[in-house]
Amino acid sequence: MFRGLIKRVVATAVAAASAFLAVVFLGLAIFYALSLAMTPLGAAAATFGLFALVALVTALVFLRGDSRDDEDEDDEPEGLLGKVIHIVRDRPVIGAVGGLGALFLLLRNPALAAIVASMVTERKLDERGYRRRRR
Repeated sequence: MFRGLIKRVVATAVAAASAFLAVVFLGLAIFYALSLAMTPLGAAAATFGLFALVALVTALVFLRGDSRDDEDEDDEPEGLLGKVIHIVRDRPVIGAVGGLGALFLLLRNPALAAIVASMVTERKLDERGYRRRRR
């Protein structure tokens, strides 16, 4: 009985370590494949974004609560942000595809990425109460 338990624990540890190494080397393979077409920093960012997106989709799919009432969700959300959040919650695959599309557009057009980044930083500075200094 004790040997059977130890064998199961060892087999589980070996399987977990193999899965971990498979994910790590998959990330390395994606990074090196992307670094052929991009700079190494861009390839690292794209690989990180891909794995973060996979983690987000996994979390949304598996941590979705079954106890919520679907009748309350039938109301149409107001505003664009509310609709986007509603779509991502109900259909995470569509949200993932939309996020990948937005990431592709930002990677293909650095000027657009700079505009989005400046809008985000401006909003954060305004929310904190900082004012621009004029020299």
